[in-house]
Amino acid sequence: MRYVLLVYADESLLPGFMTADVIGGFEALGRELATRGRLVTMGGLASITSATTVRVRDGEVLVSDGPFAETREQLGGFSVAGFDSLDDACAHALRVPTATIGAVEIRPIMEIAGAG
Repeated sequence: MRYVLLVYADESLLPGFMTADVIGGFEALGRELATRGRLVTMGGLASITSATTVRVRDGEVLVSDGPFAETREQLGGFSVAGFDSLDDACAHALRVPTATIGAVEIRPIMEIAGAG
């Protein structure tokens, strides 16, 4: 089963947290999944200050700067990978370095016909 792991943290905590060791931890997790043939993709996201949100309401297009909603924690990165089970995905999520200051949301990916 493929899952997406969505990594959330308070961006204001990241400058002091993202040391070379923490970055190395993310890289090691990615290498491990790749070596096991399970990694589809992973990446970090630019700051929420660079976000743009698009909505369509009653045929009207609304474009705004910033994220969809004000939250304490922001989406900062993601991984898409195959895991044997939800327990396997949870075990991996526990090792995500920013899980100690934020959260990792795990969601199964819905398979859509013709979507690779």
